[in-house]
Amino acid sequence: MKTIRIGAGAGFSGDRIEPAVELAERGELDYLVFECLAERTIALAQQARLADPDAGFDPWLEERIAAVLPACLARGIRIVSNMGAANPAGAARRIAAIARRLGGRVPKVAHVEGDEVTDTVRASALPLIERPGTVTNIANAMVSANVYLGVEAIVAALKDGADIVVTGRVADPALFLAPMVHEFGWGMDDWHRLGQGTVVGHLLECTGQLTGGYFADPGRKDVADLARLGFPFADVSEDGTAVLGKVEGSGGELSVRTCTEQLLYEVHDPAAYIQPDVVADFSGVRFRALGPDRVAVEGGTGRARPDTLKVTIGYRDGFIGEGQISYAGSNAVARARLALEVVAERLRMAGVALSELRCDVIGVDSVLRGPIPQDRDEPLDVRARIAGRAETLRDAQRIGRETEAIWLNGPAGGGGATWSAREVIAAASVLLPRDAVRPRFAMLEA
Repeated sequence: MKTIRIGAGAGFSGDRIEPAVELAERGELDYLVFECLAERTIALAQQARLADPDAGFDPWLEERIAAVLPACLARGIRIVSNMGAANPAGAARRIAAIARRLGGRVPKVAHVEGDEVTDTVRASALPLIERPGTVTNIANAMVSANVYLGVEAIVAALKDGADIVVTGRVADPALFLAPMVHEFGWGMDDWHRLGQGTVVGHLLECTGQLTGGYFADPGRKDVADLARLGFPFADVSEDGTAVLGKVEGSGGELSVRTCTEQLLYEVHDPAAYIQPDVVADFSGVRFRALGPDRVAVEGGTGRARPDTLKVTIGYRDGFIGEGQISYAGSNAVARARLALEVVAERLRMAGVALSELRCDVIGVDSVLRGPIPQDRDEPLDVRARIAGRAETLRDAQRIGRETEAIWLNGPAGGGGATWSAREVIAAASVLLPRDAVRPRFAMLEA
């Protein structure tokens, strides 16, 4: 039975690059997939593109592609990635330029379009699916609206001979599912195989999380050689079953327990994981250890795809200002709390308009809020943090200015004051009828 090997080269934009190079050079891959988009990433990329029409793709694209391209071209490894973000065409041009600069063969690069649906969504009154209201409530503040595409355009680009396919917003597992559909000729109504392929894609999409990263917990779930964490690959068979592994000698752990945690990651209903191409059912998935860092996966299935596609809307939602200052020595916690009280009161006295305000003593209650347990000693080194949301940048900046001023105008012993203010790009979601979306690809001319 035919098999293909798909490697996971990135699980988010800021992921490490060295494990992807290791996969390209030693993983004996057919495909290397980079998943680099989070919920708000495209809205931020749209802002970058408004400032520079040639920008808007992943900021690490240059370094990542330059690192893996020589090995991929030499070994015939095809690359699929959503590093295109808000500008897939610009990303494709940059990849070709990198190849020319490196002096090797210039690959056939395709870019996928059709996920950008801002005008369509802005003109609608579609209901928001996570909270009350409709698009109308946020239309004037919209920065972007991108629909989660499926495999269709990627498969078409691979069929047309693309060595590299770069996309914008695509469902994360679809980046891995597309090579399977292309290589095995699966029908787009073969719900069982599409569901099983989605299981494999979902397991791979977070890279190091499958091989012990994020999983590790010293003394409870120890993971060896975490500093040299290797990224996973899957040997996928044409029936959709797979064997997961990582490069021999790389660090980390790929086991039934790491696979089980990743399977359930970000899944609301394991029996109905809704994707653009299929509603996958993970409830019957079975893992079987085959040896060190080798795990077989089977038992996934699926049913007919939905009639609507999820759209993530990025919209401007005010500004956040933040200030921090440290206190050390005896009574540090009390001095930090007093500093926060003083800053908050001064903001009220100045009439700074804030819709939210949060005061934390970092290291005491920034995560688990409340009093220190009686069996713990009070820390001697803490940092006071105050953050708030405002409608204007000026009001947001005032939070940081007042925090900096507390240095000489508040409790004793403060130091290391820092502050910042930034615009908030929030995310909302709607469901768009499938027939309103037109996925397509274009091949970059050599």
